[in-house]
Amino acid sequence: MAFREYKIGSRLFGVALGGSMLITLYFPTVNMTSVQATEIGLRKGLAFGRVSGFSYQDPFLEGKNMPKTVLLKKDPKTGAPIDPPIYAYVYEPGIPMPGAVYHPRTLGPLIPNGVQDLSVRKGHITEATSAKGAVFVVNETGNEGPDDIQAYIEDASATRGWTPEEVLKTAGDSNTMYIGAGKNFFIREGCWWCHTLLPEETQDWQAFGVPPRLGDYNDESPTAFGSDRKAPDLLHVGSRNSSREWMTMHFFNPRLVQPHSIMPRFDYLWGKVDANGKPIDFAAWRKEFNEYKEGKRVYPPDIPPPAPNSDARKLIDFVLSLK
Repeated sequence: MAFREYKIGSRLFGVALGGSMLITLYFPTVNMTSVQATEIGLRKGLAFGRVSGFSYQDPFLEGKNMPKTVLLKKDPKTGAPIDPPIYAYVYEPGIPMPGAVYHPRTLGPLIPNGVQDLSVRKGHITEATSAKGAVFVVNETGNEGPDDIQAYIEDASATRGWTPEEVLKTAGDSNTMYIGAGKNFFIREGCWWCHTLLPEETQDWQAFGVPPRLGDYNDESPTAFGSDRKAPDLLHVGSRNSSREWMTMHFFNPRLVQPHSIMPRFDYLWGKVDANGKPIDFAAWRKEFNEYKEGKRVYPPDIPPPAPNSDARKLIDFVLSLK
């Protein structure tokens, strides 16, 4: 009798757990794919990569196997100026393709001249493969007015012959952003415990910007909405504060810019050396900072510039991309 009761109980628990996962994961997906992806949704999906956070491609959340976002000011093939500059999303060989390539239906319903139709028919996104890599851009079609314009994904490797290597070389490190890896660190470091990425339809409009639309999340996995609001919402923080210098100071030690901040230090994301290859002496820096707090120094110590391959640089790239 006892064994039978345990068996029934375990089955009921399985049904309850499966039902909760269905409600939490599957139903929202159905709702998202029932609408057209917005331009914001397309850019987020391409910049973040197929999966942000824990995945079998990056089990320890080290920011591996993620795309790079670059600002292109000239054509990597011809050298002709691109005015205005455009953002390109570079998937080097071996990097998993974005969800839209594997499953174009995530871009919205298949209707003539819709996002999915244009991305497949004109953008040739289904021709991209992880083995060869690809470069994607967000293009627009329609000229009968603002309501007629439709954004879609274009595989520039197929349509323009751009290769990941050429695009990265043309853009250079100063115009390259590690937004996808940075979102991994945003999740890994628990930033979403205190910060949300979802302004509410209340006074948040005035303080943090307008709430997002459903189509802004069609190709993003996971969404990282956040779980609490102990700190400001960050969905549009890159528009409110675009200063990389301020962000660098804030992540190294938040008390540099907000004396009563409860945010922890993230100076360990700098690694062992700065951008000049000089070893970072964290103990000496904190000693000088404490002297500054006690009034023994006029100015705080300088922040070591993060190295190009540091986790700090990538996390800051992600935060500044939130506009």
